[in-house]
Amino acid sequence: MAEKKIDVVVGGWQVMATDDHLKAVGDTGKQGRLLVEGFAVQEPPVDVEAAAQRQAGVAALLAGFAHHLQDRTAHHMGYPFNLEFDFSVLDQFQSFSINNLGDPFIESNYGVHSRQFEVAVLDWFARLWNIQQHEYWGYITSGGTEGNLHSLLVGREIFRDGIIYASCDSHYSVFKAARMYRVECVKIGTLVSGEINCADFKSKLLMNAGRPAIVNVNIGTTVKGAIDDLDNIIRILEKCGFRDRFYIHCDGALAGLMMSFIKHAPKVTFDKPIGSVSISGHKFMGCPVPCGVVITRLEHVKVLSTDIEYISSRDATIMGSRNGHSPLFLWYTLNKKGYRGIQKEVKKCMRNAQHLTSRLREKGVSAFLNELSSTVVFERPRDESFVHKWQLACEGSIAHVVVMPNLSVEKLDGFVEELAVGRRMWHEDEGFSVPCVAKDIGEENCLCDVHDKNSGAA
Repeated sequence: MAEKKIDVVVGGWQVMATDDHLKAVGDTGKQGRLLVEGFAVQEPPVDVEAAAQRQAGVAALLAGFAHHLQDRTAHHMGYPFNLEFDFSVLDQFQSFSINNLGDPFIESNYGVHSRQFEVAVLDWFARLWNIQQHEYWGYITSGGTEGNLHSLLVGREIFRDGIIYASCDSHYSVFKAARMYRVECVKIGTLVSGEINCADFKSKLLMNAGRPAIVNVNIGTTVKGAIDDLDNIIRILEKCGFRDRFYIHCDGALAGLMMSFIKHAPKVTFDKPIGSVSISGHKFMGCPVPCGVVITRLEHVKVLSTDIEYISSRDATIMGSRNGHSPLFLWYTLNKKGYRGIQKEVKKCMRNAQHLTSRLREKGVSAFLNELSSTVVFERPRDESFVHKWQLACEGSIAHVVVMPNLSVEKLDGFVEELAVGRRMWHEDEGFSVPCVAKDIGEENCLCDVHDKNSGAA
């Protein structure tokens, strides 16, 4: 029997999904998520006229896809990516296979690389996080996940019998690392803000007093943008008898860069007994490809280093071949913006996040913003098409908007107005009432009838 195919629309594109595909999706299909069937790869026709028609068809498809990406970029709110950048000056390098394989600080036999730019970017971040040039090692990664994987592997190699401690709000890659490396992982509870519960951390730490601690500290959690209390975590480790028996990795995917430019924020610095810091380069800085930076102490990385004759270099990274274009993007951005430019953008994002929070609450939408964050958390929209349109990241009964440099006040206001109008429509059948999200963002931030002191006027 012929396999039945069904027309479905995914991301604005009409594609064909088989019955088996839809069954494979299972429950997620009911939530509006469908597996995507790709644009078919077809053998070029031999006939000249047919080949020309095929090329015209490919060009039309690509033009349509470019239009699709423009629309998706214009309606992007939920993920921490700065989509405002212009790297046209670097187009001249797209014809080169730039591969930074091996150790960034050691030349390889492969000469088409961008180590000169990579090392310069690493030096910049080393200065930002206060570690001397001769004391650090690092490399430009494929993103925050690779930074976490590398750092936790270093921690595991230093303390083979160590336990990974990470809050429940940590990025999923932390728990992936624990599974990959077969390391016991203890999850720590969090406060309503998303910050690690230090009392729970101390309690669970003492339950394993005989084994070293590998601690993941969040410099901005994924959903709520919460900053774990690094100084208090260090105090707890030392008071509980873990002095010289702990490794701290700071996952600063988004806020790890921003924090350095907020005057009253606690600093992430190697002056403190931390082992590593990682960020995502494509998030706050903006980049056309996923990338990141990881910095660790030179003495630590030696546990991973192996000399490889084939490349005439040293292997100490997660990946073998590494994207050599990413260092160019990051180097160009740092030179273009500088400290003052980045600080200006950080202030803009923090200010706009406060504006968005206020506008949501004015419309009766429960909303919450951590003090040192540009991630605005609010009640999850009822309509999944609205969630899809604005690419909102959702978890349970909440969603969030991550205010990045590309989000203007005008765009944020337009989003709020559309949400307010839609919100009334989504609830009109059963009568409008503000959903309770107190357990997610705190009673003081919930505007439901139970928790809002001014609910009579809402």
